[in-house]
Amino acid sequence: MGSSTLSFGPFLYDPVTGSLWREGKSIATGPRPAALLGLLLEAEGRVVTKADLMDRAWPGLAVEEGNLTVQIATLRKLLGARPDGTEWIVTVPRVGYRLPRRDDAGMAPVAPQPPSVAVLPFVNLGGDVDQDYFADGVVTEIITALARFRSFSVVSRHSAFIYKGRSIDVRQVAAELGIRYVLEGSIRREGGQVRINVQLVDGVTATNLWADHFEDGISHIFAFQDHITERVASIVEPAIEIAEIQRSRRDRPNSPAVYDLYLRALAAIIDESIESNAAAYALLQEALAMEPENAMLLSHAAWALEHRITMGWPRLGTDDKAECISLARRGLQHSAGDPRVMAHCGMALLQTGKEYEGGMAVLEAAAAANPNDLMVAACSGIAALHCGDIDQALERLHRAVRLGPRDPDARFSLTGIAMAEIFRGNYEAAISYASRSLALNAHFDPTYWMLIAAHAHLGNMEQARQFLHALEAMAPDVTLEGILAGQPAKDPQRFAPVLEGLARAGMRPRL
Repeated sequence: MGSSTLSFGPFLYDPVTGSLWREGKSIATGPRPAALLGLLLEAEGRVVTKADLMDRAWPGLAVEEGNLTVQIATLRKLLGARPDGTEWIVTVPRVGYRLPRRDDAGMAPVAPQPPSVAVLPFVNLGGDVDQDYFADGVVTEIITALARFRSFSVVSRHSAFIYKGRSIDVRQVAAELGIRYVLEGSIRREGGQVRINVQLVDGVTATNLWADHFEDGISHIFAFQDHITERVASIVEPAIEIAEIQRSRRDRPNSPAVYDLYLRALAAIIDESIESNAAAYALLQEALAMEPENAMLLSHAAWALEHRITMGWPRLGTDDKAECISLARRGLQHSAGDPRVMAHCGMALLQTGKEYEGGMAVLEAAAAANPNDLMVAACSGIAALHCGDIDQALERLHRAVRLGPRDPDARFSLTGIAMAEIFRGNYEAAISYASRSLALNAHFDPTYWMLIAAHAHLGNMEQARQFLHALEAMAPDVTLEGILAGQPAKDPQRFAPVLEGLARAGMRPRL
């Protein structure tokens, strides 16, 4: 072994001969895994793109990305796991791979990254070859729909379909593809009915995170396919988000990594309290100090401030409104078309900046870019409720509730529907939807606004005052003036029935 030999962990690699040794013992690698390993080592811990890796392993040839995935999986199997149980080769979603280098203290820790998911070919339980085409079509549609989300990456169809027809443990799939989550399913046809079972699994622990089944007649096959795609795509994102928050809390509770700071901030925002919102904003500012152009961080910081202003909560800085608008504009500048970023920034411009036309345009673009993102659907529906057509708003909000009835963020859509019903004088319906929102999250101020106002309009003053007292316990400084200041004012009369109900119940006009 000459002076050109490269070392990492217990391995030595000779880039001249392509030879690999582990603790003095030679390992047979094959030419392509050896070429890939050489390029990853040459990068000295930096990310190597998929294109560069394919050029090194298949010089002058045009190959599909799935071939690279297979060779990386082979290389991972040869190397085994690091002492801490993680992979030597790290997948960088949508970009390529990297091999972190050893420093004097040992292998440098790999910063947590947003997760990846693979949608495996569905198993055909009936043996009918015709159903293979339908099952493969459903999987392809789901992959396409999931790829619109930016909070996780999706393994390409070519890479996922190398597992078609193979019985394999999801943990092995996750290890070979370098992913965290696996979506798998099965299809069975019985007479004129088709039944599909789908489940989302943690690829490391093999824990089932979500499961559902779908059944319809073969005569409605294309509408059935659309329904499955819509339902699965809309539920997978929040399921992964919840799993990532729980994993960060469990495995990395005090991690200073940007991704963990983001997850902790997201959990604090969802908590819907004045104190947690301030903590979330502080965490996002800490993360932005390290990545000042991170669009997701910028949009969530804008969301945190917009939320405070909308709720009428105490200020965090000297001019929260100006800072919120600035964060939203910076988020849009770096959004690269991310629908979730656009939704939060658009709401900040509309709610806080009172930029009705511009905010609506951003939100409409976000809804068009990913109609299956429930948060985007809720934001665009609430924006239309304030500044657009109420019928269109209700259509979007009801669709979001239908697709994700147990989604933690359904409080936005349910409360939005309750507000629309108050606008129309349907107070019993408003109470019904607001009560469903309350069951999901008991700390969302606008839910209480709707319950107070609707009960007051019906003359149920005892119930109205009970909810008012509960609201005042959570937000001691709540006033009519503060709530009104946080609402869009394109049509000042639209929100008036809510304010009238709050006033009837005895809410303070001002401090």
